[in-house]
Amino acid sequence: MSKVRHVLGISGGKDSAALAIYVKTKYPSIDLEFYSCDTGKELDETYQLIRNIEVHLGIKIQLLKGNEDNTLNPFDYFLDSYNGFLPSSNARWCTKKLKLDPFEKYVGADPVISYVGIRGDEEREGYISTKKNIQSIFPFRKNIWSQDVVTKLLSNQNIEQLLAMSKNIDFGKNQEKTFQTIARKVDASFTLDQKLNILLDTNVKSFNHLVFDFLKTTDYPLATETTFPLLENDEVLVRDDIFKILEESGVGIPAYYNKIEFEINGKKGEYARSRSGCFFCFFQQKIEWVWLYEQHPELYKKAMEYEKDGYTWGQSESLEELIQPKRMTAIKEEYIKRLEKKSKAKSSYLIDILDDAEVEGCAACFI
Repeated sequence: MSKVRHVLGISGGKDSAALAIYVKTKYPSIDLEFYSCDTGKELDETYQLIRNIEVHLGIKIQLLKGNEDNTLNPFDYFLDSYNGFLPSSNARWCTKKLKLDPFEKYVGADPVISYVGIRGDEEREGYISTKKNIQSIFPFRKNIWSQDVVTKLLSNQNIEQLLAMSKNIDFGKNQEKTFQTIARKVDASFTLDQKLNILLDTNVKSFNHLVFDFLKTTDYPLATETTFPLLENDEVLVRDDIFKILEESGVGIPAYYNKIEFEINGKKGEYARSRSGCFFCFFQQKIEWVWLYEQHPELYKKAMEYEKDGYTWGQSESLEELIQPKRMTAIKEEYIKRLEKKSKAKSSYLIDILDDAEVEGCAACFI
């Protein structure tokens, strides 16, 4: 069997940037490969962040393109193949063609551990490949294992096997509680998540070793590894930790997160971009389109040029309609109202408010 490859994708967002720094510095024994899927339509700030990470870590981040054998810009190449049909939340061909396909082509059939920057304060799983040779790991979370691994591990049919394995692992004062939890079947009154959380609470590191031993009986990539440094990881990193890593490393926070003040009808507000991704991403909120228009008018103009033949980035209005003076005023006023309502929220970060969008977005692009 081929050697297991350890890969980490840089999206251009804060979480994947911090993850690269975190894993590379805390677990230097891991032979990491770094990549970024280049759509050709990222903000300059995104490319600058990638360069900053390369300099800080002394690494090379490989840029993957969905049409690597063609000189045309990747997004434009596939847009042409879709006859000008713009991607949307209901037809996300951009995610598949510009992110997922290049990644899966990059790893090929090799056994791969893919490190994903979902934080400990997020309730989402992120992209999980359906290919058996790719296993996702989440270093920022209390539970570093993907849902498919947990589901297989805690299946009722594996109870006896786990009980036998757990006898060789020290859960300390929680040993008996661990046995009782493993022995209890998952059913309507005792869910998989409940069972998982109890086992994590007994001892995270011991639970990780139990999972690792179980994986050796499967065909997951980690099955062939004799050791795995993250078994000893019991840290949970949240948004504050991400910003701290980026600031203290000197890599810095992506510039598009910087808050910019604006004033409308005597009221002051602040806006920024909430995440990485193409400058014309359809997951953007209206206020982020306004930000793009006012901070990067040349990019907004380019985004407008894509709208033709009835295809628009937003379902309710075109970009030309969005920047009409009265419409922009309305968007800003509504946004200020939302800021005021959120002013007592637990987080002081503007992007927390921006992240409270109608749609979550695509983890493959934004983490």
